[in-house]
Amino acid sequence: MLNASSRGWAASGSPRGARNGGDLGPGDLQKGTSHMSFEELLELQSQVGTKMYKQLVTGNSTKKQSSRPPVQKACVADKHRPLEMSAKIRVPFLRQVVPISKKVARDPRFDDLSGEYNPEVFDKTYQFLNDIRAREKDLVKKQLKKRRSGEEREKLQQLLQHMEQQEMAQQERKRQQELHLALKQERRAQAQQGHRPYFLKKSEQRQLVLAEKFKELKRSKKLESFLSRKRRRNAGKDRRHLPLSKE
Repeated sequence: MLNASSRGWAASGSPRGARNGGDLGPGDLQKGTSHMSFEELLELQSQVGTKMYKQLVTGNSTKKQSSRPPVQKACVADKHRPLEMSAKIRVPFLRQVVPISKKVARDPRFDDLSGEYNPEVFDKTYQFLNDIRAREKDLVKKQLKKRRSGEEREKLQQLLQHMEQQEMAQQERKRQQELHLALKQERRAQAQQGHRPYFLKKSEQRQLVLAEKFKELKRSKKLESFLSRKRRRNAGKDRRHLPLSKE
């Protein structure tokens, strides 16, 4: 049979005792169970349960105490400190000691950050470059008159020819822009009048450009020289396709 203190623990269902209306500590519980017989201990275990019985006997709390030592919070390491390599791994011959940020080249012609290319806005923004090119062209012509012969004269002639080609290409591009603008205005006028606008094909646009170029050459009296160069170029192309003569 259980004694009075054991019956109090069993009735309460917890390690808190009813002796003198106060709580029983772990030492008091161990002293109380040490004087009990084996039969009383088995009966106490059957009444309070195995888990509670182990707590009564050993005096441990319900919380599991981890056997691992408390982990200390690691301090934030300095990012500029030397790299610490393990002695178990062979250090490679080539290794990155200091991290270097890779410089990425950005081409504004193919980058979306630069926006879309608008020829009209571009020409208006960089209109001042035409004056600079004209002054440079006059300067090259003056230097070319001073040089009678030599390697410098050939270089100046090539530079002047390159400038003239750039100027001609710019004028041709400007004529094409004016033609596209005129076609756009014509389609807009047709839409306002209620007609269905007609969009020219690329081949038709090329024919219009060639017609405008023909009129411009005829006005500047350079049509004959242009046609003669065109004939020589076409004759050279045809000569390539001719079979070689056998001697």
